[in-house]
Amino acid sequence: MDTLLDVKNLKKFFKTPGGMLHAVDGLTFNIDRGKTLGIVGESGCGKSTLGRTVIGLLSKSGGDVFFEGRNIKTLTKDESLELRKKMQMIFQDPFSSLNPRMTVSESIAEGLIAHNICKNGIELNRQVSNLMDTVGLASRFALSYPHELDGGRRQRIGIARALALNPKFIVCDEPVSALDVSIQAQILNLLQDLQEEKGLTYMFITHNLSVVKHISTEIMVMYLGRLVEKSPSDELFEHTLHPYTQALLSAIPTVNLDGKKERIILQGEIFSPINPNPGCRFAARCVYSREKCREIDPEINEVTPGHFVACHFMEEINGIHVK
Repeated sequence: MDTLLDVKNLKKFFKTPGGMLHAVDGLTFNIDRGKTLGIVGESGCGKSTLGRTVIGLLSKSGGDVFFEGRNIKTLTKDESLELRKKMQMIFQDPFSSLNPRMTVSESIAEGLIAHNICKNGIELNRQVSNLMDTVGLASRFALSYPHELDGGRRQRIGIARALALNPKFIVCDEPVSALDVSIQAQILNLLQDLQEEKGLTYMFITHNLSVVKHISTEIMVMYLGRLVEKSPSDELFEHTLHPYTQALLSAIPTVNLDGKKERIILQGEIFSPINPNPGCRFAARCVYSREKCREIDPEINEVTPGHFVACHFMEEINGIHVK
């Protein structure tokens, strides 16, 4: 496959009064061109920080990000400016991410103006009109302000802004979590249509496992800044191997007429990500935890082709043998 984004041992730490908070701690993964990598995990696990660090909105504390085979940190100033057009982001809150003093057309045109994409005002207006049409925004909203629109239309503005510079890679940071269910479906379908039409590559961040299964090619599960499981979407749901992922999937609401679905309730205290000690960060909440789990970091192992798990006793827990 043609790899578009390759991330090696990425780290992002924040300085706090209590020490260094390890928001993203040594993640390694890649995304193939035209595919979608879903990122899931509980709130506070580092999903949004990962997305912002990958595209450069936050400076990384360590590791490397390769885009189209080139290490981003080795690019010149002009090359970095060109890269900004290829990597865009759709933010979680479709209201706070928009300038309340700018009209719809002004918000969409902002990136085009900043990068001198259009030669004159006529071309700029035409580009904005085309983008509004692409994302399903009626032309009558061009002079409207964000507070005059509902959440779905605001998010369409955010998508139009992300598309304005004709990117190759888009980080979708929980783009439907603030929307009604019916509107969520519309936005998800729009994102999939745009991906198919333009060959876009997505990093789709969400806590909704039903949504991530619908849109993702692969899924990566995070827990307190670490990768615990990664596999193709269908494989993850059919053969869930990590205890944390099993607990997450058990929480998905389903209509079960044959009997009550078994729910895995996690117990114990959440491990502190500030100056963390060695060991599995899920150990304090894992029913399979042993002394080794609390002392040694589990390695990421490829169990089956494309299915990676970080657990010392994964084979014993699931009754399988890995060569």
